Amino acid sequence: MAHLSPAKDKDTTASSLNIEEQGPPAPTPLRKMIAVASIAAGVQFGWALQLSLLTPYVQLLGVPHTWSSVIWLCGPISGLLVQPIAGYYSDRCKSRFGRRRPFILAGAIAVAIAVFLIGYAADIGHSLGDDISLETTTRPRAVAFFVLGFWILDMANNMLQGPCRAFLGDLSAGNQSKIRTANAIFSFFMAVGNILGYAAGSYGKLYKLFPFSKTRACDVYCANLKSCFFISIFLLLVLVFIVLVYVKEIPLTSSSPIDDENELTSSTTSIPCIGSLLGAFSELKRPMWMLLLVTCLNWIAWFPWVLYDTDWMGREVYGGKVGQKVYDKGVHQGSLGLMFNSIVLGVMSLAVEPLSRVLGGVKRLWGLVNFILAIGLAMTVLITKEAEAHRQFTVGANGVREALPPSAGVNGGALALFSVLGIPLAITYSVPFALASIFSSTSGAGQGLSLGTLNLAIVIPQMLVSGVGGPLDGAFGGGNLPAFVMGAIFAAISGVLSIVLLPTPQPQELAKAAAVGGGFH
Repeated sequence: MAHLSPAKDKDTTASSLNIEEQGPPAPTPLRKMIAVASIAAGVQFGWALQLSLLTPYVQLLGVPHTWSSVIWLCGPISGLLVQPIAGYYSDRCKSRFGRRRPFILAGAIAVAIAVFLIGYAADIGHSLGDDISLETTTRPRAVAFFVLGFWILDMANNMLQGPCRAFLGDLSAGNQSKIRTANAIFSFFMAVGNILGYAAGSYGKLYKLFPFSKTRACDVYCANLKSCFFISIFLLLVLVFIVLVYVKEIPLTSSSPIDDENELTSSTTSIPCIGSLLGAFSELKRPMWMLLLVTCLNWIAWFPWVLYDTDWMGREVYGGKVGQKVYDKGVHQGSLGLMFNSIVLGVMSLAVEPLSRVLGGVKRLWGLVNFILAIGLAMTVLITKEAEAHRQFTVGANGVREALPPSAGVNGGALALFSVLGIPLAITYSVPFALASIFSSTSGAGQGLSLGTLNLAIVIPQMLVSGVGGPLDGAFGGGNLPAFVMGAIFAAISGVLSIVLLPTPQPQELAKAAAVGGGFH
């Protein structure tokens, strides 16, 4: 671990990242840590839009539901590669602007490029020859630009979030209280960004703020998505600009011991961060392997819901087809449900430690909420059947028979399910990361790579679900329920294994790890 240099004045103290062998460093003022943590709101705003609106949107561009999940393979691949690489090189960056800020700036610029490609994919595709005369026609050029933007956005999010968390660790100067406070603030801004993003996605008339967004190739749903991303990138760029101007870093010195620290002996010396990660795996103990197993099963349970929740609202609950107004209404209601989910998640995150004490440990808490997840995913079948049993139809102006929105009871039940699932999600975003910081303490990975092993247990299941989720649903009729039922089964299994296999950490170990948290990217 590098030693931070003591300050020579108040402002230098706030941002000192130079490495000298002097006295203990002083933590940065809280206001500057708040500024850095606020970037999480900008990142999560865009991520909330990505989760709630992009699966329906890519189907609007003509990609069949069966294959829409394959596009999400970019998430785990970018998480597998970009996050550890960005962490490794930001630990060692000797730019005159500091270690973390160059990566934060690069990530923000990449987000802006990605948002432009996603928002204008339909327009670019049409200008290059896509046929928009039939709604059922796939627009290959638009899909190509959408996928390119989608992949860039995922990589940019990983490039932003890792260095931001590391920046907070640097500014905390090893003070455990400051670290816990900084990461709590980071989690708070993540919740704020989620709530704002899902709220924007649930409002169907936001495009009226940007009249130019609606074009011949970009209908109301597309224009609304485009407008949401305009707001997202404006928010992110403002927050990043404030951090770059207000929070300074002193460049890493060339004599820093971090160049030699935590370098593991590995044949993969050409890519040091991958070598370090492989070296960390070779030294994992049984508790960490059990944690990886439970985490892997847990995320196999979560990903079908993460990918298809708003599509489920539009397709099964509202009975619509992609491109129909009733489907769009269902998707917007799904975004509203995700906003409620984020509110519950934020409140529940404050109760993790008290509940773990009441239940006799975090592994029991994690096991219990996995059963809640299993029941919740199984409830999607009941809500869908109830919606279908009371479905009413009307004939539209074009003579096409369309479903009417479900009853208030069915809609309320679906929104309640979204809300309840915020409880297990809060635990999933905190407990595994805290346990990983304890179980892998002897793995040999540095700060930039300490959670790389756990990240693999998240991205590999996502690759699996992204690859088989759509075809699985297609094999059973083309809906979302088969993947949800599969998720319920894996959630129950992970709940049992969490209680049976995981060791119970000591309270003092959990206190030290309380600063660690994560999320889905």
